Amino acid sequence: MKFFTESEVAELLPMDEALAAVEASLWAQSRRAAANHSRRRLAAPGGVLLHAMEAAVELDGHWYLGFKMYSTSRQGAHFLVGLYDGADGRPLAWFEADRLGQRRTGAASGIATRVLARPDADSLGLIGAGWQAESQLEAIAAVRPLRRVRVFSRDRERRERFARTMSARLGVEVQPADSAAAAVEAAAIVVTATTAREPVLPDAALAAGVHINAIGSNSPQRRELEAATVRACDRIVVDSLAQCLGEAGDLLAGLTDDRDWSRVEELAAALGRPRQSPRERTLFKSTGLALWDVACAARIWRRAHRD
Repeated sequence: MKFFTESEVAELLPMDEALAAVEASLWAQSRRAAANHSRRRLAAPGGVLLHAMEAAVELDGHWYLGFKMYSTSRQGAHFLVGLYDGADGRPLAWFEADRLGQRRTGAASGIATRVLARPDADSLGLIGAGWQAESQLEAIAAVRPLRRVRVFSRDRERRERFARTMSARLGVEVQPADSAAAAVEAAAIVVTATTAREPVLPDAALAAGVHINAIGSNSPQRRELEAATVRACDRIVVDSLAQCLGEAGDLLAGLTDDRDWSRVEELAAALGRPRQSPRERTLFKSTGLALWDVACAARIWRRAHRD
């Protein structure tokens, strides 16, 4: 059984491959050729948590099953993905999965942006300048020809370093902003990629027709969006309705009754239905699916054996 290191994952799963893998998993989900189990958490003394999630998916006529398990503590996080052959149950590979998780999360936002953002969207406002923000920018740059990117982090040095690094990496001008409002002002696409417990995106600064990717929170106690921002969205798309009902603090605060939740749709169902008007405000709320991890792991496995 093969063990893929972080460096091997990085080599075999560039963003274009991650986009293809996640999109394939979503199409499989739309035709009921996939299954996803929501995240479960187990606590140990001292604040250490173990998180577990599983999925199965049919890709190019072949089934794969797998799981993602990771621990989090004050000292950091450690990620592993396991992949099994759906035909005979053979274990195929283990993967160090920090980079895998980063790229699959970015890829999902890239696909949501391709479906929901205006076709002419060429400006991006980023709130957050960390590890996840990198792949958010990379994926969105792959699906829209970005002309202007602004990034805000409370840490001035971090946002300036992010701007320099990503400008050089992508050949797109990334400018540090002095506030969240300045980062998102007039932006056609907005991303929140933070660990915030309270809203970081000022609703008053959002442009008409904006598309928002909110990816930072997967806890009922954390949110990046004001309740008014969520309620003002004409269209709300999520990765998993079942998972968001337990984890999406942004939506739990903003959607207060069954009528509100009845208009929420999953990304797999939204793939064939792009935005309806230039002024429509759209939201993609991501909590992260094992389905994407398994699809990306299968993509890496197949590439390694093909090469």
